[in-house]
Amino acid sequence: MVEVEIDSIRVSLMSQQRIVILKERNSERFLPIWIGPYEAEAITLSLQEVEVTRPLTHDLLRNILQELGAEIVQVNITALRDDVFYARIIVTINGREISIDSRPSDALALAVRTHVPVFIAEDVMNEAASIPEENIEGEEIEGEPDERLDVFKDFVETLNLDDLETTEDDDKDETNS
Repeated sequence: MVEVEIDSIRVSLMSQQRIVILKERNSERFLPIWIGPYEAEAITLSLQEVEVTRPLTHDLLRNILQELGAEIVQVNITALRDDVFYARIIVTINGREISIDSRPSDALALAVRTHVPVFIAEDVMNEAASIPEENIEGEEIEGEPDERLDVFKDFVETLNLDDLETTEDDDKDETNS
C-alpha cells in the first residue's frame, strides 16, 4: 500500500464534475478520482476547517462511530475495476478490526474528519496514477521565444489595422443604406 494525501479538489471545465487529486507522499505520482459535487464539498469544508452549524452526513457517521466506541484507523483504496475505484474504511471496535466497503469519496470525506492516513494499493497506483511531465520538448532557454508561437507572431505582424478600419467603415455604410 502507498500512502497518499489529498493534494486538491478540482472542477472539470468540460463537465463541471469534481476530481480529487491524491498525491503519493515522498513521490510525484498523482491519482485523480472523479467524485460527486456533494462529496467534494464535504471534503473541501473539512480540509478548510469550515465550521457548520449542523452535522453533515460524514460528520454524522464519524459521530455515530465515536459514540459506539469505534475508531477509524485508516482508509484504503483497494481496487480499480471497469473504471470504478473501491475503498475500505478500516475501523477497530472492542479490539476487533473491521473493514467496511465504501466509495472512495465517502471514505476520503471521513478520513479528513478523523485525520487518519489514506493508502492506495500499489497495483491501483501503477494502473491509474501519473507523474506530471516535464517540458516534453526539453527545457526552454530563458529569454528565447517559444517557436510554437512564431506562427501567431507572423500573423500579428502582417495585420494591417488600416484595413480593419476601412472594413468597419464599409460595414457602417452598408447598415445605414
